[in-house]
Amino acid sequence: MTAATTDPVKLPPGPPVPSLVQGAAVLAARYGSIAALGRRYGSTFTLRVPVFGTTVVISDPALVKELFSSSRELIGRPQNNLGGDVLGPGSIFNLEGDELLARRKLLLPPFNGKNMRAYETVTDQEVLREIGTWAEGVEFPTVDPMMRITLNTILRTVFGAEGAELDEMRELMPKAVEFGSKIALMPSIVRKDMGPWSPGGKFAGYRRRMDELLKSVMSQARSDPDFADRGDVLSLLLQARYDDGSPLPDSYIVDELLTMLVAGHETTSTQLAWTIERIRRHPDLLVRLTDEVDAGGNELLLATIAESQRTRPVLTAALRRARTRIQLGEWVIPEGATILASTQLAMAAENSFEHAERFDPDRFVGKPPNPFAWIPFGGGMMRCIGASFATMEMEVTLRTILREFRIEPTSAADEKPHSRGVTVTPAQGGRIVVHRRTPGAPRAADSVSAGNGDTR
Repeated sequence: MTAATTDPVKLPPGPPVPSLVQGAAVLAARYGSIAALGRRYGSTFTLRVPVFGTTVVISDPALVKELFSSSRELIGRPQNNLGGDVLGPGSIFNLEGDELLARRKLLLPPFNGKNMRAYETVTDQEVLREIGTWAEGVEFPTVDPMMRITLNTILRTVFGAEGAELDEMRELMPKAVEFGSKIALMPSIVRKDMGPWSPGGKFAGYRRRMDELLKSVMSQARSDPDFADRGDVLSLLLQARYDDGSPLPDSYIVDELLTMLVAGHETTSTQLAWTIERIRRHPDLLVRLTDEVDAGGNELLLATIAESQRTRPVLTAALRRARTRIQLGEWVIPEGATILASTQLAMAAENSFEHAERFDPDRFVGKPPNPFAWIPFGGGMMRCIGASFATMEMEVTLRTILREFRIEPTSAADEKPHSRGVTVTPAQGGRIVVHRRTPGAPRAADSVSAGNGDTR
C-alpha cells in the first residue's frame, strides 16, 4: 500500500529532453506520444512537463489500485486542475479530503435508480428529436449531433424545465465548453482574466453569463409550487443537506451545475462518436447489435460501449498529487509531484486484455473488467460521479439509433485521434451513413462484406 516515507526520492526513468519539448509532444500528439513512451519505458515512467511539473506516469493495475486506494492524507488533486480557474471553487473538481467525501455523499442521490429511469425517458426523447433531422444515404460527422443530444438531455434532467434561459444555454454552452477545453491545459496565467481580449477574459465572459442564467433558473425552481416533488438534479441539490443540516451554498450549487454541464456534455458525446466510428468498421457486430436491440437486450451494447471506452478513451489520464513524499510500488515520489494514471496505457495493456489491439466487445460480455485496468471514469474517491448517467446516455442513444436506422458499415481507414484540449475526438467527427428502417427491411448492413471486417 502507498505510504508516507522519508526515503530518498526514487523516480522511474523517462525521456532526457527539455520540459517544453516533452509538453509540446504530449499536447500535440497525445495518443501517439504516450503510446511511444510506453513502448520505450514500459508501464511506468517520469515526464517533466509545463503546468504539471514532475509527473510520474503509471498504468500497471497493481500501482493504479494502490493510487486509487490511497488515503486522503497522502493523495490529493493536482495543483493545476480545472477546478479553481475554470469551474470555480465550489466545484467537486476543486475539492479533496473530507470536503470531497462530504460533497460526494450530497451529490450521489440525484443519480439513484429511480431518477435514472426518468432520465432514460428524457434521453430517448432528445435522441428522437435530433435524429429526426438526419439525412439518409449521406455521410456526415456525428460529434455535433451527439453534443446536441447530450447537452439537451443534461439541461432537461438537471433543470427539469424549458424556458428562455435554457434556450440561451443551448447556444452558449457549446462555445464555452470548446473554448474552456482548449485553455484548460495551458499555464494558469493564460486562464487568468486579464481583460476581454485575453483568453482568460473571454472565458470569464462566458462564465459570468452562465452564472446569471444558472441563478435565474435556481430562483425559478424555488418558486415552483411543486418544488418539493421535483426530481431534477437542481431541485434535489437545492433541497440537499450535509450531515450537520446545513445546505450547499448557492454559489457552490452554481459551480456544481456548471461542472455537470461541462463534464457530462463533451466527454459523453465524444465517446458516442467514437463508438459509431468503431461499430461501422465491424459489420458482423452491427448485425448482432441490431438483433439484440430488436429483441430488447442490452448486454452486447453495454459491452460495445465499454470496449469503445477501452480502445478510444476520450480522457487519457486520471491526475493526482502527492501531498507528501510517498512510496508507490518500488518508487519514492516527492511531495507535490503529479501522478498520472494513464487510461490509455492501462486499457491497451496486453497483460490485462488479451489481443488488446483488437476491438472485441465480446471480451466484456458476461465478464466485468478489472476496475484497476479498465478505468475510463478514473477511480477511488475522485471517480467520476456521473459515470452511471453517462453510461445510460450512451446506451439509450445508441439503442434508439439502431432501432430507427440501418447504419452502413464502411471499409474506410480508422479515424485518427484528434486532441481537442481536454478530450480526444475522432479526427473526422465519427462519420455515419444511415437509412431509416421500415418493416421487413434488412436489420443491419445490406451485406456483411460491405465493411472491412477487421478487429482493430
